[in-house]
Amino acid sequence: MASIAKELAFKSYPFIRIFEDGTVERIPFPYSSYVPPSPDRDAETGVYSKDITISDNPKILARLFLPNLPQNQTQKLSILVYFHGGAFCMASTFSFLHQRYLNRLVSEAKVLAVSVEYRLAPENPLPIAYEDCWAALQWVASHSIHKGSSDGNKETCLLNYGDFDRVYIGGDSAGGNIAHNLVMKAGVEGLCGGVKILGAFLSCPYFWGSKPIGSEPKGENFEKTLPYLVWDFVYPSAPGGIDNPMVNPAGEGAPSLTGLGCSKLLVCVAGKDELRDRGVQYYDLVKESGWKGELELFEVEGEDHCFHVSLGIEAKTDQTETTTENVKKMFKRLASFLV
Repeated sequence: MASIAKELAFKSYPFIRIFEDGTVERIPFPYSSYVPPSPDRDAETGVYSKDITISDNPKILARLFLPNLPQNQTQKLSILVYFHGGAFCMASTFSFLHQRYLNRLVSEAKVLAVSVEYRLAPENPLPIAYEDCWAALQWVASHSIHKGSSDGNKETCLLNYGDFDRVYIGGDSAGGNIAHNLVMKAGVEGLCGGVKILGAFLSCPYFWGSKPIGSEPKGENFEKTLPYLVWDFVYPSAPGGIDNPMVNPAGEGAPSLTGLGCSKLLVCVAGKDELRDRGVQYYDLVKESGWKGELELFEVEGEDHCFHVSLGIEAKTDQTETTTENVKKMFKRLASFLV
């Protein structure tokens, strides 16, 4: 009965089905198909990419992206550790959608990016995704103290091109939630080699709670919203349920945001996104906490959830001229942040 209830709870979510025997079926959504990396460089952006193994047990994979650089360039690059969205239960860094998105972001920002392929719920319920992403971030940081590529499981591109004084993390939707929780953890535990997170961006971040705020639906309709339902689906054992601090930083008992372990924070929201008010609330919470870093709220009006990821594909013919310009603005802001 429990599995049936979960299936019914997700009946409005067309991309995943849970059957009575526990079988999980993911239905491909637009541009979700697997694509290989581009070791010979992407034809459009010139970005080089390769797949890497961060850990064999547990199995944590990632895709590394390196921009097209002048042959005589000696200056090292900012490092971005990126976490994709997908409600913790869908999507992949190896998809066409995220390959195009990271190619464009890396090309414009001129950063070295490591996009983490964390394990998905419900087969691997939270906090496993947080643990995978933390392990990946620590693995990246470990390169700061290992100068030889033959020293263990080390990646030559990070050793040769990465500037460990300019480490960033970021993500969209669920990935933005992951970025928040990892920067909080870094503020308490620190990173390998004493590496500091210079900045973090949270784009259309997934936060929620047991009570509606702003323009969110009221009454029974609130508990039928996807952001409300998805948390129990991906983290059924979460203490406090939907008011757990990992999804509700405004909830009772949540740690102070003064502990954010980075120097710069960019919160991006979209005007039509149902998560918009939570993103603004998060910005206000950080501002009111007394956190000493640089804080910015960047809002793109008239756009929906993660528009720059799902609509930042030139092959799509149905996006309006306004959306195309807004996508450009979003990429420009992200690129200027990652310096």
